[in-house]
Amino acid sequence: MKLQFLGAAQTVTGSMHLLSANGTRVLLDCGLFQGKRAEAFERNRNFPFDASTIDAVVLSHAHIDHAGNLPNLVRNGFRGKIYATGATRDLSNVMLYDSAYVQERDIEYVNKQHRKRNEPLVKPLYTSEDVGQTVNQMVGVRYHQKVEVAEGITITFFDAGHVLGSAVTLIEVREGERTRTVGFTGDLGRKNMPILRDPEPLGDVDFWISESTYGGRIHEPVTGMEDKLEGILKRTIDRGGKLIVPAFSVGKTQEFLYVLFTLNDSGRLPSVPIFVDSPLSVNTTEVFKMHPECFDKETLTYLLNNEDPFGFGRLKFVRSVEESKKLNELDEPCVIIASSGMCEAGRILHHLANNAGDPRHTVLVVGFMAEHTLGRRIVERDPQIKIFGEFYPLRAEVAVMNSFSAHAGQDELVDYTRTIDKRKLKQMFLVHGELTQAQLLSGKLSEAGYDKIAIPARGDGVELS
Repeated sequence: MKLQFLGAAQTVTGSMHLLSANGTRVLLDCGLFQGKRAEAFERNRNFPFDASTIDAVVLSHAHIDHAGNLPNLVRNGFRGKIYATGATRDLSNVMLYDSAYVQERDIEYVNKQHRKRNEPLVKPLYTSEDVGQTVNQMVGVRYHQKVEVAEGITITFFDAGHVLGSAVTLIEVREGERTRTVGFTGDLGRKNMPILRDPEPLGDVDFWISESTYGGRIHEPVTGMEDKLEGILKRTIDRGGKLIVPAFSVGKTQEFLYVLFTLNDSGRLPSVPIFVDSPLSVNTTEVFKMHPECFDKETLTYLLNNEDPFGFGRLKFVRSVEESKKLNELDEPCVIIASSGMCEAGRILHHLANNAGDPRHTVLVVGFMAEHTLGRRIVERDPQIKIFGEFYPLRAEVAVMNSFSAHAGQDELVDYTRTIDKRKLKQMFLVHGELTQAQLLSGKLSEAGYDKIAIPARGDGVELS
């Protein structure tokens, strides 16, 4: 049995790992790499294997850095099944069509520039037609249901508590008379977060592949997020400013809306209009409502009492481009939530271009910003930021709330790992984290008594014996 690390190795995006056994090849995730434009384009377009030789894909969840390159895999000849939870399948349906649409529109703009310079035209990574084929190959699997995905290889999903439908995967590999187990976090969530259930332990395994996004950081407590958000809102409104929130359409937007709902429910939400400026967020919020099996008790109680924590009365969902443009004409306090989460595409770019230079406004960061993204440059408070090829001053307040993070922090990753018997665990691999974060997590895990910890680089492979 061999494991190769082909993406999200010493970096956070582009999750992709290849498990080979019994003459079959199973891909764990197939995400888009996000970073420097030229590098991202090249890495996403070209797979380090022949796509037609992959027998199956096991998908941990629907975020684009884990699922976003699946249509390109299909376009290049993959014809096997893609196994995911039912909620992940439904979210991926919405996410991937949106991804194809964005690419097709971006390519139109790029090709206009290429024509002017007599340069070769380019094609999108994939189209809506490729997405349709991809969705047809997806198979919904219930939590705790054991399924054979290739000869001698079975999977069982456990709730990861990261985003709707996210799964920690137990992989059992039988070769001859011998069976070995591999655990894969995908992205691991946190306890006591709004909406979703807490992460479930998957039991003991021989080999453990763990994310390390926040491997060196401990998050602000979840219990304080309402108070901090209330404070940010009040001081922004007192300045007559707008609160601009870049948020992933899947998960982060719904969590943010939930906290606004609880503030509103307790009479603590300032009286300003709230706009969700993302058709994708609108569509994914509808998918959330279809999967109450993923909700925690508090959210289910709200729903049973006919209260909608994702669509309370003060909220307006913005679908059309015309409505979105009108938001930039507003000269009064409001909240604007727009995608994409790392500020690399989508309507958030227009809101930043129009508002980042005004010190009355606040840009509120509620999610992880990968290296070389516009979001990271905002978090680092660069004095100028580049949007659509033009430089804009960054004079708005930048506030960061890592209590909203859907990724487990260092202490939470260590606590989850402690549910695995260190005497049985043969080796651990830390992925989906920048090198410094993975190294810090490795040190803490060593202090907890775990050894044989590796931090693989992209392209590394290991025989699991």
